[in-house]
Amino acid sequence: MAGEVSPLGRGDEVTPSGEFRASHEDRDRVAELLRVAAGDGRLTPEELDERLEKALTARTYGELAALSRDLPAAPGLPTGTVPAQPKDMIRIECGSGSARRDGRWLVPLRIEARVTSGRITLDFTEAVITQPSLHIDASVRSGTLKLLTRPGIVVDTDEVAVRSGSVKVHAPWGPDVPVFLRIQVSGRVGSGGLKARPPRRTFWQWLLRRPRPYALSSAA
Repeated sequence: MAGEVSPLGRGDEVTPSGEFRASHEDRDRVAELLRVAAGDGRLTPEELDERLEKALTARTYGELAALSRDLPAAPGLPTGTVPAQPKDMIRIECGSGSARRDGRWLVPLRIEARVTSGRITLDFTEAVITQPSLHIDASVRSGTLKLLTRPGIVVDTDEVAVRSGSVKVHAPWGPDVPVFLRIQVSGRVGSGGLKARPPRRTFWQWLLRRPRPYALSSAA
């Protein structure tokens, strides 16, 4: 019929995959991979800024691929795949036992953590992070809420009210590391504790005198 257009474009030519147009989601995925790489020390702040600018204005898959060709995939986020959408909120309640999120878990937009006398551990060292911020609404009575972090993660506890408990945040990598996730914690700590720090050495790492994880400064 007159006026019809071939779905392949002109004639039977097939567009190479690298020339397909990129979506906003594709650009965001590569931008996140770049931020993770910078947090791991693979890119300098200058390189991160330069590549992020190119990623956010890239038009094709080929342009995006060129920005991450010399980088490994982010933990839990293989190159060339689109991550699942994070949940808006998850609720974790712990009485006298323990609850843990670790490995390649998908970080939501918000977490409600309730600790009575047990322990909740949120391990972000291998977590899949798809957004730049996370809000944690914490209620700690006599237990412990622990956040295990890595370079590029900033924890803000200024909005936490403390009675007789304690709040401790330890980030030994210093202010020069590019930030890819800001964790804003609010709520209350009774007689328990809220801790944010990198993971400690295992017994075998200590025995072999291996350095502490992320010990990038004398404060480690």
